[in-house]
Amino acid sequence: MSEDFSAWVGKSEELVEVLEPARSNALRAALGETDVLAAGAELPLLHHWLYFWNVQPPAGLGPDGHPAKGGFLPPVPLPRRMWAGGRLKFHAPLLLGESVTKTSTILKIEAKSGKSGNLVFVTVEHKLAGGHGLAITEEQDIVYREPAAGTVPAPVDNGELPEAGWRREVDPNTVLLFRYSALTMNGHRIHYDRPYAMGEEAYPALVVHGPLQATLLADLAVKNLGGKRLATFDFRGMSPAFDGTTLHVCGDAGEGGASLWTQQGATKNMTATVTCS
Repeated sequence: MSEDFSAWVGKSEELVEVLEPARSNALRAALGETDVLAAGAELPLLHHWLYFWNVQPPAGLGPDGHPAKGGFLPPVPLPRRMWAGGRLKFHAPLLLGESVTKTSTILKIEAKSGKSGNLVFVTVEHKLAGGHGLAITEEQDIVYREPAAGTVPAPVDNGELPEAGWRREVDPNTVLLFRYSALTMNGHRIHYDRPYAMGEEAYPALVVHGPLQATLLADLAVKNLGGKRLATFDFRGMSPAFDGTTLHVCGDAGEGGASLWTQQGATKNMTATVTCS
């Protein structure tokens, strides 16, 4: 690509929000948790993605339902965009009910060419600080892609269970996808608008959010690591997951942490690794 986005590198913005307990509890309820967390309790890992909404008027939205390009993020002309992965370090817990400052900085913009055509990767750093100082350092990888060249194949559920030390089965139905979109103010139409997802972006069904899969993986690790605190969480999207097919949330303990993945049929959708403090 000929566009030069170097002027966007180093761009920064700061947001402040109170971590209202009701929003985190709503996601916990959507995922089957029955106990309610009160103000002062630790924010569950990766629930910070429920906050710091980027709410735009209709004129501020792109055709895909995302905020229009050219605000904080660069105006990359490629039409398709997705959250490809990220790396997080947990320094201290965030507490429900406290005021948190999020400072975001564009670290890197790279244009590449691959099998699927031209790609642009934007790496954004987020630092979240609460009452105990710096709590989370995160690097987020966003990828912009060309229009779909052909229909993405649907996963085939062969009925076989993945071999994993830990496993949870989740039904990524339309209600769950809607609730996660609403709780994160994610207007990306691939998660709730089936005609758009299939007709415009050539997916075989609605797409399961990458952050939702990552949240399920982090929760699986927390529940199976014997009370150990997670120090890092690195994840990468491998292949889209879709509604209508069971999502297997899997993990295996390892030295100092665990390896994790989501899977539909024989296809791994997301992989992740965690280390413990």
